[in-house]
Amino acid sequence: MTNMFKTFIFLAALTALFMVVGQVLAGKTGMYVALIIAIIMNFVAYWFSGSIALKMSGAVPINELEAPGLHQTISYLARNAGIPKPKVYFIPDESPNAFATGRNPQNAAVAVTRGLMNLLDREEVEGVLAHELAHIKNRDILISSIAAMIAGAISSITTMAQWAMLFGASDDEDGGGNNFAAIIMIIVAPIAAMLIQMAISRSREYLADQTGAQISGRPQNLASALKKIDMWAHQLPMNVNPATAQMYIINPLKSGFIQNLFSTHPPIEERVRRLMELRRV
Repeated sequence: MTNMFKTFIFLAALTALFMVVGQVLAGKTGMYVALIIAIIMNFVAYWFSGSIALKMSGAVPINELEAPGLHQTISYLARNAGIPKPKVYFIPDESPNAFATGRNPQNAAVAVTRGLMNLLDREEVEGVLAHELAHIKNRDILISSIAAMIAGAISSITTMAQWAMLFGASDDEDGGGNNFAAIIMIIVAPIAAMLIQMAISRSREYLADQTGAQISGRPQNLASALKKIDMWAHQLPMNVNPATAQMYIINPLKSGFIQNLFSTHPPIEERVRRLMELRRV
């Protein structure tokens, strides 16, 4: 419950930041416009984020005849989690990874890569799938999608404001247009949005690890899978849209020290440590 409370506090902070950006850049009118945009983005995220994510990843449906073991494992874990069995998708990529998507447990999907099925053993695959079903059970996908869209909008608006200032946009008659405040907001807002989004995502990943361990009953399976996926991810990074990277169980993109520092994914070492602590409980 604590993690859930923290997540909604972060979401509220991100929405408030979006409205503050609108007010600083364009006065009260800008604040109201930002609020309307936030509502529209939440609507789009709720209804369409799942199908957009699957299409962007190149995922295709895979039936029980094509992957009976995968479907059997997902059915078993879904019963343990107390949720409907999600649709199953396959991503033809050699890097081991997986993600879940969908606005709620009744309209959810799990996508796994070819590499996940080929490079991990059955117990490790089960640990990964339990983690993804935990995201569905906890409704993480919708939260993450909304956070990503608002953070992206803040970045886009501040970039547009920067160009507008360069071309000498006039002050807003509704109380906005303070150039000094606008400059500060252009610099600070995208960083703040990124940090809030990172906090939301990391919090949800830790919670999904914990819930996934409860669903499978074997936290060591997920711990082993995370170490193996992390090793292969550095050797075989995926060619995915950066906007969807946060959805995967481990960041699928090639990253260096700076990218890891500001990653939406928690450090693997800490995730493994927490999972092994659960094993001793």
